[in-house]
Amino acid sequence: MINLYITLKVETYAPELAPYAYGVVMFGIVFYFFRVFESWYASYFNRPLFRHYFVYKKVSASKETILKNQFDFYNKLSEKHKKQFNHRVAQFISEKKFIGRDNLIITERIEVLIAAIACMLSFGRRNYTYTLIDVILIYPSKFYSTTNNNYHKGEFNPRQRALVLSWEDFEEGFQISNDNLNVGIHEFMHAMQLETKGGDDLDSARFVKQFQNIMKTVANPEVRRQLDETKFFRAYAFRNQYEFMAVLAEYFFESPEDFKDAFPKLYDYTKKLLNFNFAGY
Repeated sequence: MINLYITLKVETYAPELAPYAYGVVMFGIVFYFFRVFESWYASYFNRPLFRHYFVYKKVSASKETILKNQFDFYNKLSEKHKKQFNHRVAQFISEKKFIGRDNLIITERIEVLIAAIACMLSFGRRNYTYTLIDVILIYPSKFYSTTNNNYHKGEFNPRQRALVLSWEDFEEGFQISNDNLNVGIHEFMHAMQLETKGGDDLDSARFVKQFQNIMKTVANPEVRRQLDETKFFRAYAFRNQYEFMAVLAEYFFESPEDFKDAFPKLYDYTKKLLNFNFAGY
């Protein structure tokens, strides 16, 4: 008869690991309360606690020359904000695929100016690279769109994750800075607004809050009367809420003083929506 004894080896408690376990638990607790505080701060002050984790990227010297010589907004920024803007432009260009249509050659200038407009609009946000956009298609001039069988200066197609631009019209909007027509700002605002609809981050929460304030203000009979009488915003703004927000962004950047004087509440809500406290805005 053979007796078989199965010995179970009990794991010995390792006290030297306890500090690490406590550290992980404490980190989790601190992180949780930090997120709670951050949410409260963003809700109370209408802005994120901070906009950047790290700033480490930089565009090439030739691309920075384009920013300095052709993008006035960049030169109005403080040195700290220039570094942040430079980083964001570099990150944006690295994440997006730029494709020229109808034999248009993609140059550094095209990449930099499109990225600069996009990053200017989102400069107050923590999430600034437009997660719904993977591809930027650029035509030499107006292009035919199968969306509504018409010619467009620009459009955002969320299904294809593509933003489409007419370079001729983009340049015109970019070079004439006080006519409140800027196809780049307009289309990137469409992308930003759609992104916030499905977002659960602080940027989206702030956007939704201020968007609701804007819609309530516009619904006020007295404000509506002023809008009708002054015709301050072009008629295209009143096609729907998306076009209204896109036009609002164009006016905010191109005629900030006039906008503020004509409709101070709408201006203030737009400023809070974009968290925009840069370059004198």
